[in-house]
Amino acid sequence: MDFTTPSPHAPRPRLLIVGGTGHLGRLLQPALREGAAAGVQPVWQSRRAETPGQGQWITFDPLADPAAYAAAARAADVVLALAGATSGSAADLACNVALARAALAAAEAAGGRPVILASSAAVYGAGLPPDPERGWSEADSCDPVSAYGAAKCAMEAAVAGRPGVTVLRIGNVAGADALLGRPAPEGGRVLDRFTDGTTPRRSYIGPQALARALVRLARFAAAGIALPERINLALPGTVSMAALLEAAGEAWRPRAAPEGAIAEVRLDVTRAVELGLVPEAPARASAILADLRALVALEEAAA
Repeated sequence: MDFTTPSPHAPRPRLLIVGGTGHLGRLLQPALREGAAAGVQPVWQSRRAETPGQGQWITFDPLADPAAYAAAARAADVVLALAGATSGSAADLACNVALARAALAAAEAAGGRPVILASSAAVYGAGLPPDPERGWSEADSCDPVSAYGAAKCAMEAAVAGRPGVTVLRIGNVAGADALLGRPAPEGGRVLDRFTDGTTPRRSYIGPQALARALVRLARFAAAGIALPERINLALPGTVSMAALLEAAGEAWRPRAAPEGAIAEVRLDVTRAVELGLVPEAPARASAILADLRALVALEEAAA
């Protein structure tokens, strides 16, 4: 199967991005207005009538207006479904399943458009993967501990085996995470410190690196290339939260890690590397911060 870089002379597929006003959608908007957007024509969905950003927007409720969703999918080449709940009650989180089903129904009504669904590394849970050095593989069993992880597992189960659907289990995204995506609380940052002196380590990806990966996937899907059913998406390796804060120039205070705190979540991104979605080089905190800061600069320049 040919996973080489799509030709720059190939048509730019129309990418319908459902959930354009969510946290991740807002973060991706400036990235997809710049270099990454050269590979696709993004169309952003919002439920609000006012335009929440630059670019091309379309307004409809993906759950309440299936006909409008199908029409939007028909006008696109690929559907990227980012919409979903990350917190709230069980009923709130259940919308993740409903939104995934709505995306598939719209894609099927549009003649079988390929669908890329955003899931999360939270599906794997708190235990150790079968091979800790490799990390969690897409073939490993999921045992989430959080309600959000369970909701994403239910979402994945609802679309399992459906042709033309690719689920992305995305690691921490710099700027959309709980560490770099929120202002420091009053009193400063506090990080868990484990008995070996380390702070939590996670699989991370910068927002512009994520945008490039999504564009590449969309171009593959639009070209009719069969993609894996599930893909872990992050940069190789892990970075410590202490290293990220130090790269950001932020001070932090340690606290003894409580019982049950997760020291490391490492994703096996072999598939993502083979597809050319991310480089082989291990993640570095300084590079992730540079990615995020460059994105913030783009957003400020466009304001």
